[in-house]
Amino acid sequence: MKNLKNNKWFRAAIPALLLHCSIGTVYCWSIFSQEIADYIGHTKGATEWAFSFAIFFLGMSAAFLGNVVEKDIHKSSLIATICFAGGMAGTGFFIWYGGQNPGSIVALLGIYLCYGLIMGIGLGTGYLSPVKTLMLWFSDRKGLATGLAVAGFGAAKAIASPIMQSMLANLGEGGIFKMFYILAAAYFVLMFLGHLLLKKPEGWHEPQGKDAKPSIMQVLKTRPISNYVGIWLMFFLNITCGLALISQEKMIIKCLGLAGAVGIISTVSAIFNAGGRLGFSAWADKMKDRNTVYKMIFIISIALTALVVVTGGISNGNGNILAIVLVLALIFMVNAGYGGGFSNVPTLLSDHYGMGSISAIHGITLSAWGFAGLVGNQMAALIVKHFGEEVVIDGNTVNPTGYQYVLYATLALYVISLLVSLFLVKPSKAGEAVHDH
Repeated sequence: MKNLKNNKWFRAAIPALLLHCSIGTVYCWSIFSQEIADYIGHTKGATEWAFSFAIFFLGMSAAFLGNVVEKDIHKSSLIATICFAGGMAGTGFFIWYGGQNPGSIVALLGIYLCYGLIMGIGLGTGYLSPVKTLMLWFSDRKGLATGLAVAGFGAAKAIASPIMQSMLANLGEGGIFKMFYILAAAYFVLMFLGHLLLKKPEGWHEPQGKDAKPSIMQVLKTRPISNYVGIWLMFFLNITCGLALISQEKMIIKCLGLAGAVGIISTVSAIFNAGGRLGFSAWADKMKDRNTVYKMIFIISIALTALVVVTGGISNGNGNILAIVLVLALIFMVNAGYGGGFSNVPTLLSDHYGMGSISAIHGITLSAWGFAGLVGNQMAALIVKHFGEEVVIDGNTVNPTGYQYVLYATLALYVISLLVSLFLVKPSKAGEAVHDH
């Protein structure tokens, strides 16, 4: 038992997975958003904002509560548990209320409040809480450790999706709100267990008092400020492009005449998302400069996007084997690069700015995720709405030209990302302890 108390898997990896596999289910929104819209008597477009708000408040709460995580991971992981499970239960209540009062604005605003703001705070604090702890326990393989936890966040959708679909099919009338109550209870137990187990290594003591630790701005100024701006921009642009494509993924697959395989392809892309989180970050442990991983992600994304643009892969994909292969390769690799972008941020930041204030700096950087959550999906939806025209393929109404135009936007943004990675983000101070103690 004594060995378990100081075991890095028991005190860092397992609790990180318990927390991240729970909060990562925020990405399951697309599975039940239509059911929620139908049940409460609102449009799907109106309910979609709940997910955008959840990602926005994830980024904002991480940015503003990074210092709380820095000082006390037990307080922050408890806040995460209560807010995430409480927000989920509250969402269930307002779905029930909307069912009793169809078209009620109170129900819609209640869902925004619970799924967006309250769960968003749980997401931000829950996402940050285990990351520094993992990097402290696994100091020799930081990328592998953070990749493992962040892969849990990515894999959560693949694990939870079939469970949620089964619940919706078997819970009968009002299954949609009952599901939220059941999930709230289940995730509270899992996250509370993670909260109890999470612990920093015995030898690590956070500096105490106002003067013990430099301000975040002082730490960021140890490198040219353009360096941090570059990291933030790379992160923001990679997520924006990823969300723009992922939000249209199902419709793009239908353009290829593969409507019957949407479920399987979505599961494979979720596996690539999780695999990218673990694979790219573990690979980066072997590199002198972790920024090399971002350059690789952007080059792969640019090459595949350009191939689909040049061949008109989405427009000409129905029945064209080469186009189908190229479009699926693009979907899978963008998912992998999207995931890899997440898992490499905390380790890249620690290589540049040391471990002393990493939770707070990582938290501020996650604000990029919050803004990208508002920009990515909405940008893609706007392009699809204003370009091309709807056609019917195998009984599905789709807009191949519109989705093709989304790729023009993401290609331009990926090129900007690569330029930022090459010219703004300097080689890191890896191995040099900056403000470590």
